Order: sequence, then structure tokens, then C-alpha cells
Amino acid sequence: MMQLPSRTRLSLFASALFASGCALGPDFTTPAAPETARYTSEALPGATVSTAVVGGEAQQFLAGKALPDRWWTLFGAPKLDALVEQALIASPSVASAQAALRVAQLNYRAERSSLFPTVDGTFDASRQKIDTATFGNPGGGGVIYNLYNTSVGVSYGLDLWGGTRRGVEAERAAAEFQQWQLEATYQTLIANVVTTAFREIEQRTLMVGQELVIRQQESLLKITQARYDSGAIARSELLSMQSQVATERGKLPAYKLAMTQAQNQLAVYLGKLPSEYVSAPFELDELNLPQELPISLPSSLVRQRPDIRAAEATMHEASARVGVATANLLPQIALTAKFGTQASVIDQLFTGNVWSIAGNVTQPLFNAGKLRAERRAAFATLDKTAADYRQTVLDAFRNVADALRALETDAEYLQAQYTAADLSAQSLKLTESQYKLGSSSSLAVLDAQTRDTQARAGYIAARVSRLSDTAALFQALGGGWATRNADAELPNGPPGGTLPTESASSSVGAP
Repeated sequence: MMQLPSRTRLSLFASALFASGCALGPDFTTPAAPETARYTSEALPGATVSTAVVGGEAQQFLAGKALPDRWWTLFGAPKLDALVEQALIASPSVASAQAALRVAQLNYRAERSSLFPTVDGTFDASRQKIDTATFGNPGGGGVIYNLYNTSVGVSYGLDLWGGTRRGVEAERAAAEFQQWQLEATYQTLIANVVTTAFREIEQRTLMVGQELVIRQQESLLKITQARYDSGAIARSELLSMQSQVATERGKLPAYKLAMTQAQNQLAVYLGKLPSEYVSAPFELDELNLPQELPISLPSSLVRQRPDIRAAEATMHEASARVGVATANLLPQIALTAKFGTQASVIDQLFTGNVWSIAGNVTQPLFNAGKLRAERRAAFATLDKTAADYRQTVLDAFRNVADALRALETDAEYLQAQYTAADLSAQSLKLTESQYKLGSSSSLAVLDAQTRDTQARAGYIAARVSRLSDTAALFQALGGGWATRNADAELPNGPPGGTLPTESASSSVGAP
């Protein structure tokens, strides 16, 4: 066999090492943030309008200010804080997301092990019989003997094209995706607990107000009944009053149902059965409306929102899968080595040694287009994830814009509802006084009570809307319970290489 010169063999070895440092497939880069200076089509005012009532304070929009962690504490309600803390500990959705993250991290570690050689130890013991005649010894007869074998084998696949490293990179990106999914689960749970608690407060406040309305109308009905008995009014007026009282009583079960449903939902968020949940109600006036609203810059939103980071990780994984699919088209080289001992008597097992070294090259020749189709599919997946990322970014900016405009209009709506509630209360008081003096009819009182009830319900709803939309803004901006960095939880992956793109549309960029 022809022997290669030492210098030539050294050059080939260096070339192999150089090739093993490259990885096929596009190197993933973080998409650039959208180039925009604001979230809404029109500039926001410096602050919302204010109303001289509890919950009517002006809210200031502080552009460029950092988002707070534990943002729910800004509402100043210890009972609300306790609900959130309990949910973070006991919610099954959090436990599920944590388990999914552990699975992804362990899959990443398992895939990362493919970068290193595999070492196996074996021990064999057998008893065999052979016919020596088959070896040119006529009449030799059969020979029975024992055979013992122990060895250590090493196998290693040369990652010349970086397919293995791209596979590790893909699993790392998958683990990052689950990390951000966990962060999103925390944030969604917090927002759901807060807004559900607000809804429970709203329905309970409306229920208490409705009970007061019913008591007032029942008192008025007694007066109307007495007037009818004395012949002072017609029966139609009495029937109208009785009908109104029955109507108001019919509204009460709806408030009770909505309040109970909110409590049951809170129980689920807290990891409890509805029968195990013990409500610790607090009043609407116990909640403070945050008056300073930090609004992060649009360029920072894509790094704060966990759903955007998760979409980015998905795109990163798809990019790495392109490299894997590309490497599968090229020759695969594997090296194996085995060293051990062999003997027919176990006492002599380690007196000698046997060894072997082998190399294997596999080049796909014909597979009916399977590998090329898989590569094209990998590029198509990358295109899809890039489009999904752009859609996620657009939806995130829409969420923030909607929340900002909602807070602006909520303040105006509260101002109008408070004015309406104040005027309707004055009108009702005057009408009731006139009715007691006999200068007004019960129908006029009924009409005034209806308008007052509607105005007060609208005022309560407006107050709760300001609180709920404030929570929605913090969630939309990516404010978390304790912002985490997925990169801190995972070791750095190997560097990537380069590969011409399959199509011009397989680009990773901002929307």
C-alpha cells in the first residue's frame, strides 16, 4: 500500500480539523427592533384627565422609564398581593410550564453529549465447539473450549459539516423557547389573578348596590300600597311599582352568579377546588390607582415581551434545523477504536491484548429525494417562523397601543360617569322628596331610580376598567414578576458557520 508523506498526512489532518470548525446553515442573528418612536398613531398626552373623586386621579405616561417588577403591588392592596403570591406557588399551569422547561433542558443536554466520543465497556463469556476438519485437519474431531473477552470501545462521529453542532444549537433554542414560555405563564397568571380579582370586586360592589336599591324600592312600595289602599292612586301605579321591584330583584342573581364565577376562577388560579376556596373580599376603595405609568421605548419591547422572545427562539431553532438538513446531504465520517483482551482461560484474560481501529464514510447516493425535500422543508419552516415572529411583534405593539388608548378613554369615561351618577343621585333625592309630599308620582320615582342605578353601575364599571386596563398595560409592556434571562439558564452553544441560503425569502429580520 502506498504510504503518504508525513507532511501530506499532517496537511490532511489539519484540513479535517479546519473543516470540523465550520457549521453549515445560516448563522442566526437577533432580529432588529422595529424603527418607530411611539406605539400609537398619534402622540399620547402627558397625562389623562382627572376627576375629583377616589379612583379619578390623573395617570401620567412616563416614556422611556423602566418597567417595575412585582407591578401588582402598585395597587397597594395586601390582599391582592397575597392572591398573586399564592397563585405563583400553587398554580398547576406554572408547574406544567416548569416541567416542560426541565424536559427541554434535559433534551438539550442529551443532544449536547453527541459532541463527545462515546466510550463503552464490554465483557463476553462463551463456550464453543468447532470441528477442526473445517480448518484442514481431517479426522481431527470436535474441540470444545471457553472464550472470554473484555474490551473498551470508543466511537466518534467527525462533525465535519457542523450538523451535530447545529442539532445541539436547535435543542438549545428549544430550551430557550420553553424558558420564555414559562415567563409568559407567570405573567399571564399574574394578570389573570389581578383582573379576576377586580372583576370579583366589581360584581360584589354591584350586588351590594343592587340590594340597597331593592330595599329602597320595597320601602317605596309600602308607601305606594298604603296610598292605593286609601284610594289616593290608581291600581296601575301600584302594579308598575310592583313590577319594578320584581325586575330589580331579578337582576340580583346575575350579579351573584358573576361574583361566584370570578371566585371559582380565582380558586383555579390558586390551585384549589372551588369548594376549598375561602374568599377574602376587599373593597374597591382599598385599591390605589397607579398614577405613574412607565412606558418603555418601542425598541425595548421586543426584548421584554416573553411571547416575542419565544417566537425568536422558535425561529432560531428552525434556522439551526436548516444546517442539520444540509449536513445530512454530505458524507458522514465515523471513527471507532477497540482495545481489550481475549483468552480461553479466565485467569489468563489480562495476559495479552487485542485492538482494532476503523473508519467509516457514508455518502447518501439514492433516497428518492428524501434528504433534499427535508432540506427544502427546513427552509420553509424557517420562512414560517420568521412570518410568525413578525406577526407576534405586530400583535404586541397593538396590545400596547390598545392599552394606552384604553387608559386615556377610561379616564374620560370615568369623568362622564361620575357626573352622571352625581346628577342622577340629586335627581332621585329630589323626586323621592316630592313623592313623599304627594307632588310626584311613583312612576317618576321609578324612572329616577332606574337612571340612578344605571349611572352608579356605570361609574363602578369605569373605576374597575381603569384598574384592569392599567394591569393590561403592564402585561402588554412585558412587565413580569421577576424578569429572567433565558441565556443565564443555559450554557453557550457552539459557534455556527455559514451556508448560502436556499431562497431569498429565508431571511430573519424585523417586521
